[in-house]
Amino acid sequence: QVQLVESGGGMVQAGDSLRLSCAASGRTFSSYAMGWFRQAPGKEREVVSAISQSGGRTSYADSVKGRFTISRDNAKNTVYLQMNSLEPEDTAVYYCAASRTYGGQPYYWGQGTQVTVSS
Repeated sequence: QVQLVESGGGMVQAGDSLRLSCAASGRTFSSYAMGWFRQAPGKEREVVSAISQSGGRTSYADSVKGRFTISRDNAKNTVYLQMNSLEPEDTAVYYCAASRTYGGQPYYWGQGTQVTVSS
């Protein structure tokens, strides 16, 4: 069992930055690929970014490439999402998720953290 707790969301203005954190319980964090997803009101949940177990591979949705950076610290059981140049279209609830394989279906989900970007 892996429990995920997101933090770092908030209300910001367009152009600002935020860093989301996702802290995982358990001693097997490094065996999971991690991902960030988001869901805006009235829209389906979409993948934002993913990172492999070692951190050597990362991927991003086209809409956030060049603005967001995913990273992880396996010693701290934490995955991060640095979000720069935020846009109103980034407003959503952001979730972290753990997968057994890189690019695989998420197996565990966090409860989500709200990010609101005003213009």
